[in-house]
Amino acid sequence: EVQLVESGGGLVQAGGSLRLSCAASGFALEDYAIGWFRQAPGKEEEGVSCIKGRDGSEVYAESVKGRFAISSDRATNTLYLQMDNLKPEDTAVYYCAADGPWWSGYECYDDTITGFRSRGQGTQVTVSP
Repeated sequence: EVQLVESGGGLVQAGGSLRLSCAASGFALEDYAIGWFRQAPGKEEEGVSCIKGRDGSEVYAESVKGRFAISSDRATNTLYLQMDNLKPEDTAVYYCAADGPWWSGYECYDDTITGFRSRGQGTQVTVSP
C-alpha cells in the first residue's frame, strides 16, 4: 500500500524558508513520478514541482522557479521541498503525491501531479507579509 506522510509546514515571514518532507512507503521513489502540489484557500489545486520517474529530472511551476528546490533521498525513501524567499502568495496546504510505475505511463507532465492516485494528508504553509 502506497503511503505518503508530509511534515515541515508552519508559519514563516515573507522572505523566510521552510523545508517540507514526505516520507514514502509501499514503493521505491525511483520507480514512481513523485512531487508536490498545493491548494490555497478558495483556489484550485496547483502543481508545484515534480521529479520524473524515467530520468529523475525536475519540473517546476513558473511561480516557484528559482525559489523552490525538490530533492529525494532514496536511502530513506523521502521526498523534500526546500522553499526559500517565501511570499504570502505561497500560503497553501502542500501535498505530496505519487503515481507509477513510470514505465506504465505515469509521469510528471504539466499539471498531472494533481491527478496522481496517491497523496498525503497535506501540511499547512502560512507566509505572513
